[in-house]
Amino acid sequence: MSRFEKHIFICENKREAGHPKGCCADKGSSGIRELFKKRLKELGLNTKVRANSSGCLDACAFGPSVVVYPEQIWYSGIKIEDVEEIIQSHIINNRPVERLFIKEKRFLKDG
Repeated sequence: MSRFEKHIFICENKREAGHPKGCCADKGSSGIRELFKKRLKELGLNTKVRANSSGCLDACAFGPSVVVYPEQIWYSGIKIEDVEEIIQSHIINNRPVERLFIKEKRFLKDG
């Protein structure tokens, strides 16, 4: 029996200034993680859903990057205002937010 039904991993990787891929940390991922944690707690979901900071998810060029398990849904370019939509649509209603998917083939299941 697993402790959590879902895990949300938010990349907080930090690279040196000027790196061609950039880094999620410089794109606001810390605030995104904090909001996920706050909202999950406020909604009483924090015993079923865990939001964790992550090291490099190898998607910083698309960042801030978020991945939700067990579905393996990858989101990119996440902004603070996207957090509530991900929680309401994906986490609560099991409808991933397609407009936020990473669109590069190497991140698609069938790609």
